[in-house]
Amino acid sequence: MAGDFEMENSKSEERSQSETKSDEPGTPPEQSDQAGNANSDDDKGDKDASSCCSDKDTKDCCEKTQNKPENVLLSDKFFTVKIVPPGCDPFELQVGSQEMVHELHQLLMDKEETCHRTCFTLQMDGNVLDNFTELRNIEGLTDGSVIKVVEEPYTVREARIHVRHVRDLLKSQDPMDAYNGTDLQSLSFLSAVIISGNENQGRNKKTGERDSVDCTPPDNIMPDSGERPLLPLNPLVKEPKPPSCVQIFTTSGWNPPPGNRKMHGDLMYLYIVTVENNAYHITASTRGFYINRSTLETFDPKAAEQKNLSHSLIELLQKVSPAFKRNFAQMLKKRALRHPLERVLVPFQVYTWTSPQIDHTIDSIRAEDAYNSRLGYEEHIPGQTRDWNEELQTTHDLPRKTLQERIVRERAMFKVQSDFVQAAIRGAMAVIDGNIMAINPGEDSKMQMYIWNNIFFSLGFDVRDHYKDYGGDHAAFVAPSCDLQGVKAYNNIDIEGLYTLGTVVIDYRGYRVTAQSIIPGILEREQEESVIYGSIDFGKTVATDEKFVELLQKSAQQLKILPHKVLNEKNEEVELYSSIECKGIKGNDKRHYILDLLRTFPPDLHYLPIEGEELSKEAKEMGYPKNHRHKLSTLRQELIEAFVEQRYVMFVRHAAYLLMGKQQQKKDNKTDTETELLEIQDIPIDEDDEETEANIKINSTDGKLDNESVHKETDERTENDNVENSADSAERTKESHEENNEEVSKEDNVKDADKEKTVNGDVKPVNGIVDEISSEKEKTEVSPEVEKAVKVLADSMDTYDQNHQEIVQKAAAVTGSLSDTEFDVRFNPDVFSPGVKHVEPENDYFRRQKQVIKDAAHFLITHQIPLLVKDCHEHNIAPIDGLSLSEIMHQRGINIRYLGKVAELAAKAPTLSYLYKLTVSEIISRSVKHLFVSYLQGVSPVNLSASLSHFLNCYLGSVPSPQPQIADERLVNAHSKKKKNKKRSRYISALGHDSTAWSTLTPAEMWTNIKAEAKEYYMFDIDCESVDSAVEHHHIQKISLLREFCLKVGVQIVLREYNLDSKHKVAFNEDDIMNMFPVVKHVNPIASDAYSFFQSGQAKVQQGYVKEGFELINESLNLFSNVYGPMHPEFAACLRSLARLHYIMGELNEAMEMQQKAVIMSERCLGVDHPNTITEYLHLALYCTAGQQIATALKLLYRARYLALLLHGENHPEVALIDSNIGLVLQGVEEYELSLKFLQKALDNNIKFHGPKSMKTALSYHLVARVQSCKGDFRAGLQMEKETYNIYKHHLGEEHDKTKQSLECLRHLTQQAVNLQKAMNELYKSGAKAAVSQFNISPPPMNTVIEMMNIINGILIISLSQKDIEKIAEEMEKDISNGVGKKSDALKITEVKSSLQEESPNANGKGDVTSDKSESQDINSVATAS
Repeated sequence: MAGDFEMENSKSEERSQSETKSDEPGTPPEQSDQAGNANSDDDKGDKDASSCCSDKDTKDCCEKTQNKPENVLLSDKFFTVKIVPPGCDPFELQVGSQEMVHELHQLLMDKEETCHRTCFTLQMDGNVLDNFTELRNIEGLTDGSVIKVVEEPYTVREARIHVRHVRDLLKSQDPMDAYNGTDLQSLSFLSAVIISGNENQGRNKKTGERDSVDCTPPDNIMPDSGERPLLPLNPLVKEPKPPSCVQIFTTSGWNPPPGNRKMHGDLMYLYIVTVENNAYHITASTRGFYINRSTLETFDPKAAEQKNLSHSLIELLQKVSPAFKRNFAQMLKKRALRHPLERVLVPFQVYTWTSPQIDHTIDSIRAEDAYNSRLGYEEHIPGQTRDWNEELQTTHDLPRKTLQERIVRERAMFKVQSDFVQAAIRGAMAVIDGNIMAINPGEDSKMQMYIWNNIFFSLGFDVRDHYKDYGGDHAAFVAPSCDLQGVKAYNNIDIEGLYTLGTVVIDYRGYRVTAQSIIPGILEREQEESVIYGSIDFGKTVATDEKFVELLQKSAQQLKILPHKVLNEKNEEVELYSSIECKGIKGNDKRHYILDLLRTFPPDLHYLPIEGEELSKEAKEMGYPKNHRHKLSTLRQELIEAFVEQRYVMFVRHAAYLLMGKQQQKKDNKTDTETELLEIQDIPIDEDDEETEANIKINSTDGKLDNESVHKETDERTENDNVENSADSAERTKESHEENNEEVSKEDNVKDADKEKTVNGDVKPVNGIVDEISSEKEKTEVSPEVEKAVKVLADSMDTYDQNHQEIVQKAAAVTGSLSDTEFDVRFNPDVFSPGVKHVEPENDYFRRQKQVIKDAAHFLITHQIPLLVKDCHEHNIAPIDGLSLSEIMHQRGINIRYLGKVAELAAKAPTLSYLYKLTVSEIISRSVKHLFVSYLQGVSPVNLSASLSHFLNCYLGSVPSPQPQIADERLVNAHSKKKKNKKRSRYISALGHDSTAWSTLTPAEMWTNIKAEAKEYYMFDIDCESVDSAVEHHHIQKISLLREFCLKVGVQIVLREYNLDSKHKVAFNEDDIMNMFPVVKHVNPIASDAYSFFQSGQAKVQQGYVKEGFELINESLNLFSNVYGPMHPEFAACLRSLARLHYIMGELNEAMEMQQKAVIMSERCLGVDHPNTITEYLHLALYCTAGQQIATALKLLYRARYLALLLHGENHPEVALIDSNIGLVLQGVEEYELSLKFLQKALDNNIKFHGPKSMKTALSYHLVARVQSCKGDFRAGLQMEKETYNIYKHHLGEEHDKTKQSLECLRHLTQQAVNLQKAMNELYKSGAKAAVSQFNISPPPMNTVIEMMNIINGILIISLSQKDIEKIAEEMEKDISNGVGKKSDALKITEVKSSLQEESPNANGKGDVTSDKSESQDINSVATAS
């Protein structure tokens, strides 16, 4: 029953979001209501349509909604109802027609006036409203209707829910649950930052003087400060503890009521001690709560005072305790001050790596939750465990044809998936802690398996030598992660009728636990009997099934898996549409399940040496193939998709060019000799490619990366991609790669936005080329001549002659196609599997299958890794910590094991020193993580804190020989004796031995192991003997290494300052280890329609259609809300985009409101120090500055800089941007000395990372010159502005507007310098008064400061007069009439006129930002957000 309390609290907290949203100024009511709708499924205790779910929608549905956005807008009506609660004044409430009555119920449980009520019904005209009825379906409900809140009799369940709700209200200001990582609570510090800023801001408004703003930054974030304190990470530490409402609030020892008292309506007993030290025994009865006459020694259930009977426990306590009444009112006021999003539960638990010392208080509800039988929160079926598999698969079966059906389906899938993940985490922790009995207790502890709450748990060890030939325990450890990648892939394609298991991988205390839902009937029969498709012994026996073949045919097409034939034990041919390890099982529920998907994608041959197989020259030079510790290394799905896209573009281009040559030959009657010039090796490269190469060479003079080290490497390596395909392919491959290198770069940058238009891995016939070209034009930059040729090729397919067939054959040969007659690049995942018998393994077709896998691996090292480094060099991306680096690598299909190769390439470029430092830091952190796993498995629970602190001292401390703190010998002995008396072998705790081998670890041994691990796993040499040498060599921060270690292994430490440089005293002791948390990997269902709308909206904005883009993104926000509820990481990106668009359109209040939500969302869903959180803080600071909230903006910028320093340090491009913003704001409030320090640091970083002659450096010079001129140092200002002028002149020429503006600035500074000198001369002659009257330095107006902040943050606001608008429209009409413009432009002219007229006034009212022609490429865009 405790689970019911948790459920109701969750519902109340989640539902509160929609109510409070509607009270905020500027919030569209539809957002408020949609957020409420999103929670309707959260609250259904019964099995309704949305109480079961998991997965995402099909891509077809996404494409339909993307093409027809007008059909996606949800129709919803809003009206106001009057709520009449008992005991307080009526109030009005705005509701949406799509909301359910139950949501209104939860809203009232959260509202301040009615939060103390839980057991009531809502009635209208004397009729009780059904909880699960939508408001629009209630007869007679209109605007102004009166709804009464009617108290209902309690049941045992309702009484327990009420007690849980009261407990949660009293604990609502206590962050302990967030620090402990329980109950889906998490931290947000934005309010603390804003409140501290607003105090000063208020004084500023009162006096009206700028200097009243407190601008002083903390010493630790000043430029060149070496301090990296930890305490500022948590601004709440300094806050006073909220007053307590009661001393003790617990269930009474007299529970449960005896039979005779049940006959009087007693439900349960409570024991409460008030702040006044008065103890009360309280009875919860069907009528309400009253004080009885019991004491701790005697039981007397009769009422002490009948007059104190109250329907609400809080009302009763307010009557008997004045202190409770006072403190509870204060608590409610503080609770109301918190942002609504700070009270909503997060969908997946977020853990923090630091925590202050928190007092452990008595809490019976917490104790009951921990030790009572709450198998997965029995909120859906009280008293029973949930059938997770049935719920997960039922949601998969829900209809998905209409938008509303897809929303219900995705919402249900997300809800069940998040519940399943939480249950799996609790179960895995219980398994490792020894709280669950194994189903095979007689076997060795490593082989034991567990079932808890209908979830199957297994450990990451090689059971029965299953992975003996693949790496033993190493293979068994990585297999669950590989399997999870396969589950994600099959879930993403979402084939109807094909089911996967709910899968969660949990790393906890050095062990890896896999949690899976259970197939009905799987435990009742042997595995050999269950598997009807695939192999259970790596290919020795192979089974097949018609239904599985039918289903997997569809999935193979989308996953680019090549159907392939193998021989079974009877030498019979069996055709497979997946890897041979994939097993198909038909459950008792008649569903077809696939599992063991660890080899869904092809193997990575760089880490799988195979006798007789040769890799490319470039791979050999890099040290491949390498003997890895396991043989389960596979290529990522992202790489497969990028590779196939690149090959398809190559195929299209070659076919088009060859056709153009054939046509030209017929047209001009060319001779045979001339015809030979049309061979593939003579195909010209696009002009775009040549221009790009030229630009790269020019840019290299700015001190940037010498792109010949990246581009040359990329181009030269890719020359031989396909050299083994056929005898004549070598010549063609070189040209094809040179031609397509730039196209693929552009493609990768926009691949996600137009995912549905790219190749899905299925066979592409030639007559499909025209459609692909038309949809891919922007992505691939195909020239008009090529497009024309492709159309001709497609149009002439009716007369498909020998010439065309020859063209396709040549193009297919160059691209490595498996077919000679069409484009066909797919992968056989079993082609290199040792135990598989292939049909005709010596023929040419099988050799091609091998070659395409080699080409994909070659593509990774010769294209994707250099492309990643190139993107960092061009500042398209800038990872700041290990997590962001990992995500960026995975997005490009690069496995983490290639970190060493990224580091080697980054080391060649001085401008990428930050990337090199980051990759080395990540290699060290991950090497330590590998060592930690084996280290911790040998530690007994009693020594966990001591062993962890000793490990950290050896890793990060400077003490040469730290002495470990071993647990008291008597405790160890007693524990050992106790273990012998019990059959501890049945529990997983037996894995932790009482060995003290961990205590012998030394720093020298630790770093020797780190170096060996980095060399063996990442092929990277770390020339460091200790952490101090690593800091000195690679400029890595110890605090950053500590953070990365804690996040990667799930360690929480005390929030205090650690002296990591002391050589005499150890930095960590066992009291510093607060907790260990699980590190969780799971499938995250995606709201496909919402994501599609978001991408479409971003594309519209980039095209200049700001309003249309805004509407699409706003609709995506509503759809996200409907699927995910009010809190999810995807929201942050959506809210950030909306805030930016509001800002561009001049709606500052809305922009700040949206961005504030984005910050809180990022802090709570991702972490208070996540890289995205830094970005959100930076954007909010910009909007606050534009809104004249200077003190708040500075606090936000200081917070962003502190987090960036904690994550990486000062030397990073992101820090340069933060410093530029801080410098500009300080300049605006005339703090010139401080401003100059930050701007000078930004200039140094820009020179370092962008080059001394880059445009960004020129802007930094200009910003420094402005501040120096404001200080009166015109000579220094002149010197800086000269640098700006020289850079502009070099890049843009003397006639460019920017160059002219800089020249004008130089003249102005020169004149000011002359005037200053005259004033100084006059000072000596005529006295101070005359000098002052002649010379005065005026501070810059705030609007110019905001303009500069817009520019450095990538926002360009263009103001146009009516005359300009008319001129633009005339030019567009003239272009169209001359055939220059596109047809679609004609449709835009009227929109241009109207939209420009509406939006042409400056967006923020602070002056115009003039743009030159090179910056305003979209003439119909008033503002561009880059």
